[in-house]
Amino acid sequence: MLEFLRIHNLALIEDLELEFAAGLNVLTGETGAGKSFVMRALGFLLGDRLEADMVRPGRDRAVVEALFHEEGPDGGELVIRRELVAATGRSRLFVNDSLSSQEAVRDLRSRLVWHTSQHGQQRLLSPAYQGRMLDAFLPDRGLLERRDALLAELREVAARRGELDARVRSLQERREFLEYQGREIEKVDPQPGEEAELLERKRAFRDEEHVRRCIDGALDALHGEGGLLERAGALAREVLALAAVDPGYAEEAETLEDFRQRLLELDGRLRREEREAGGGFDAEAVEARLFELSRLRRKLGRSLEEIIDFRAEIAENLSFLDSCALDMKGLDRRETELARALGEVLAALGAARREAGRELAGALAAELRGLGFAQEVGVAFEFAPVEVHPGLAEDRARMMWTPNPGQAPQPLDRIASGGELSRFLLALVGLLTREAMPTLLFDEVDAGIGGLTLTSVGRRVAALAARQQVILITHWPQLAALAGRHFMVRKEVADGATSVRCVPLAGQEVFDELARMAGGGAQGQALARELLAG
Repeated sequence: MLEFLRIHNLALIEDLELEFAAGLNVLTGETGAGKSFVMRALGFLLGDRLEADMVRPGRDRAVVEALFHEEGPDGGELVIRRELVAATGRSRLFVNDSLSSQEAVRDLRSRLVWHTSQHGQQRLLSPAYQGRMLDAFLPDRGLLERRDALLAELREVAARRGELDARVRSLQERREFLEYQGREIEKVDPQPGEEAELLERKRAFRDEEHVRRCIDGALDALHGEGGLLERAGALAREVLALAAVDPGYAEEAETLEDFRQRLLELDGRLRREEREAGGGFDAEAVEARLFELSRLRRKLGRSLEEIIDFRAEIAENLSFLDSCALDMKGLDRRETELARALGEVLAALGAARREAGRELAGALAAELRGLGFAQEVGVAFEFAPVEVHPGLAEDRARMMWTPNPGQAPQPLDRIASGGELSRFLLALVGLLTREAMPTLLFDEVDAGIGGLTLTSVGRRVAALAARQQVILITHWPQLAALAGRHFMVRKEVADGATSVRCVPLAGQEVFDELARMAGGGAQGQALARELLAG
């Protein structure tokens, strides 16, 4: 049950608070006063979209919030608040002060509120909507869920087959080229990191070449004609002989001998390194391999790392072409299994719909007789096959009715007037909501009716209000007089700004509003007295 609704800074509504009661709540007022917009605000709260320009001029945001009370063991109070930001047009939604999503609130909507309007009457003319109404009466809605699951899986199988077909066609067109590229790669057989390793070895070899040249030069300086080693030895011998005569040269002789020994050590080291340098390196082989790798890069227009990955991709694609026939057969088997299961579900669903159609038609005819239709009014559902998968059809329902004796059954959209549609919708809502018991919002569902029919509609609305909360927007005093709580919506202008007000009426205020709705004057007052007298 909707207990409280507050609308703040939304369009012409500056600040509006409505405290609803159980039973029948009625909103009345002049045409254009803003009654239906109160219901639009409630729709926004429960998931409908509103544009940013619906925020009251000069305000940064609009807020709609409501307090619901749910009956039952899992019931309790539920506070929903939604804000619309003027600057961005985006909204934020809270359930019990916790940020929530619109999808979550839409899931709550069907058990909180059932909104009918003149738009709903037009939807009733759609065979698709009529079919959904019938499905709401199925005793086992699991059939619908099973059908949807099977259809979804069949679509997935079809999509997978389409992907396979497209990939096979693409690869078949490229197969010869892929095989050629694969052979070119296999001939060279590049390895991860190979080129970098070869370049490093080439650089190291260049360094060794430089070292070898330096060693050769040093050895030549030591041993060539007039080499340093021979001359240093001769010098050391001469100074040693001189020191034997003049001891003052002894230190120099010792230094020269030490220098000669150091040269001998250097000579030995250079000869050892000369023997070790350049061993095992084949410069021509390295250059040839680098050229081969470079030519492969140019031929395929990829880096070596990409070529190595491409080789694996080619192998995977060619393997796929060889194995996809098995995948196709697997998909065919799965499609056959799913189609067989779907056929069984559709057969069960068709039978269930026919049974539900007979029960709903009988219940709906009884409701319509209570709403002023002829006692001979008849309702039936006509079924026609609609293909939902190649070779499989689903029986879809269309509502047929006979409003008057002697007429053949006709589709509802061909012969129903606006008033008849209003009563049809009222009858359907009463049947659809008897289990869930949400708040019923009737937005001028009484349009197009009058006289004795209006009395019948009033009795039906009162009966619904006796079992669940009803909020009714109406221009008929006969219906407004049935309200347990009566609100009047009106526009007021203050300081050049227009605002929508909604005030609860009591006593004389109710009488005055009913008299206005009845046309005013003595005649309107007389009808108001009659209605209030019961």
